[in-house]
Amino acid sequence: MKKGFLLGLLALMFAVLVACTANEDAGKAKDEDSGNGEDAAQAEEKVLLMNNGEEPTSLNPPEGFDNMSYNVLNNLMEGMTRLGQDDEPEAAMAEDWDVSDDQKTYTFHIRDDANWSNGDPVTAGDFEFAWKQLLDPETGSPAAFLGYVFEGGEEFNSGDADADDVQITAKDDKTLEVTLKEPTGYFLNIITNPAFFPVNEKIAQDNEKWYSDADSFVANGPFKMETWEHDKKIVMVRNDQYWDKDTVKLDKVDWAMVPETKTEYQMFQSDELDMTEIPSALADQLIDGDDVVIDDQAGLYFYRFNVEKEPFQNKKIRKAFAMAVNQNDIVDYVTKNKEEAAHAFVSPGFKDPSGTDFREANGDLVEFDPDKAKELLKEGMEEEGYDELPDVTLTYNTDEDHKAIAETLQNMFSDNLGVDVTLKNTEWNVFLEDQKALKHQLSRSSFLFDYGDPINFLEGFITDSTMNRTGWSNEKYDELIKQAKSEKDEQKRWEKMEDAEKLLADEMPFFPIHYYNQVYIYKDNISGIVRHPVGYLELKWADKK
Repeated sequence: MKKGFLLGLLALMFAVLVACTANEDAGKAKDEDSGNGEDAAQAEEKVLLMNNGEEPTSLNPPEGFDNMSYNVLNNLMEGMTRLGQDDEPEAAMAEDWDVSDDQKTYTFHIRDDANWSNGDPVTAGDFEFAWKQLLDPETGSPAAFLGYVFEGGEEFNSGDADADDVQITAKDDKTLEVTLKEPTGYFLNIITNPAFFPVNEKIAQDNEKWYSDADSFVANGPFKMETWEHDKKIVMVRNDQYWDKDTVKLDKVDWAMVPETKTEYQMFQSDELDMTEIPSALADQLIDGDDVVIDDQAGLYFYRFNVEKEPFQNKKIRKAFAMAVNQNDIVDYVTKNKEEAAHAFVSPGFKDPSGTDFREANGDLVEFDPDKAKELLKEGMEEEGYDELPDVTLTYNTDEDHKAIAETLQNMFSDNLGVDVTLKNTEWNVFLEDQKALKHQLSRSSFLFDYGDPINFLEGFITDSTMNRTGWSNEKYDELIKQAKSEKDEQKRWEKMEDAEKLLADEMPFFPIHYYNQVYIYKDNISGIVRHPVGYLELKWADKK
């Protein structure tokens, strides 16, 4: 008996140490039993245990432009429209809207029962305030380019106009009128993005950091924030002020912040999480399991060159590095999550007016060819007068999967180019700020589509775009994107976008690794979670039985 007791005790201690080392108290559905008898009703609460991976960058809608922020923000808040279970935009804060004959002016009518979690009504002024904050150059929003769809939006963001020049106007408390620069068929899709969520103007004017803590945060979505232990966990509870609260089945969502997939999986096994990604080391064993759910996701995992740092100012050297990468080997032997190797930039799933997929129409544009890569490297070094290639450092944000891909690239560059590359990792927030400031030389990156159109990705690489982060600039590319955004003939618009992608492949300011999918293992009692292809996690319809 003693031996069995000791073995059991050691196993228990090990499980506790694993969870505590990863993230103290992460994933706990409720406090330890204190013997006070609280209470059968609490035990019956529907508490979903999730992992967000990292602390959100920001929960201010114009600022939190990444999936760590979106995961939480999309369930705390809601825009004029919201993606439905069919991934199409549907009425949300706006119960309906009118569109002018020229398809440029939208008049939104906010529902009477649209309220903030503190009881304040959601007003058209809250939307005008938030959308102009998105475009305000002082905000410095990485998502500001999405607001260029509005007449005067780009001019305001670039400092050439005032906020009053942006055609976003609250006509009264429940009516918002906006005028677009050009007719935009996917506009209702664009504004489902969290960057277009409203901000309670009265609260924000009293406290400009209202979004930084649970005590001051106000929500208008399916959930509201109960607690926020920074870098540890966020707890959301059902929002009793939400207009569609009867649809929401969960009582609470407990978000852990555990960056390592291996630890996340261990927590899933010990019932501290209700779902998990699959660690790469276990993919062969788990990927074909009956409890695995694989959803499409529009996006690209890629690496950015900084063309302002040697040796990547040279196009041939950039292309040499790109062509030294075997994307098929990475998805087959490293990530092993059934992703599709990327041999171009825009992910599959976008259909042109004829029904042809963009990816099929434009074909493969980036090929693995080590012999050609060596030839291009030699030519590029000769053009720059290099006897030796300058040192190259590849930077990635801390994560075991990013590390595995980085190490694979390091080996490929060594084997296929004879180049030794140094690896460096930093935590997410530091990594992101350094990438935006063009401090990296070669760095890991990703893009998840914000709405369902290829232009969303392609416009991110025009000159001075906040999403560019490469230092690359090309007048012809800028013009192609400008033409695509103003072209009224849909088939011609798609042809412009195809030409733009081909130019990217010729210039190679970045190179692709794989297109995204979403692979998760769920507990048997979890249902109704929607993971939209554009990357928004949706818990409005989720249930736990």
